[in-house]
Amino acid sequence: MNKAILIGRLTKDPDTTTTTNGIDVCRFTLAINRNYKDSNGNEQTDFIPVVVWRNQAVNCGKYLFKGSQCAVTGSIQTRSYDKDGEKRYVTEVVADNVEFLAKSNNSGDGGFRKPEKIEELTPIEDDGAELPF
Repeated sequence: MNKAILIGRLTKDPDTTTTTNGIDVCRFTLAINRNYKDSNGNEQTDFIPVVVWRNQAVNCGKYLFKGSQCAVTGSIQTRSYDKDGEKRYVTEVVADNVEFLAKSNNSGDGGFRKPEKIEELTPIEDDGAELPF
């Protein structure tokens, strides 16, 4: 079984792109504190790269930002690539689900990015007729 469950805060704004096949992908890194401190009393933190695909990727790009807290469930995946003739390996969590949790301590915007401005609604004329229900 390959299942990862993480809760942490984004280390920077997410990077959302579209593949050449038109599939949306969002990448970000979660900072996750360990449950113990080192011999000097300092908290230890792990930085876990996360990849999100398709519609969830679009939502993560819109509503998450540096400092946002989220929960991620998914699987751990390792891939490799060649750079300058040297084989490199990357281990990341491929998200199945991303839950937006709490705002950062200094965001001041209620926790998540607000969607673009919605045009003002126009009032509906009421002709005084009774409703059929």
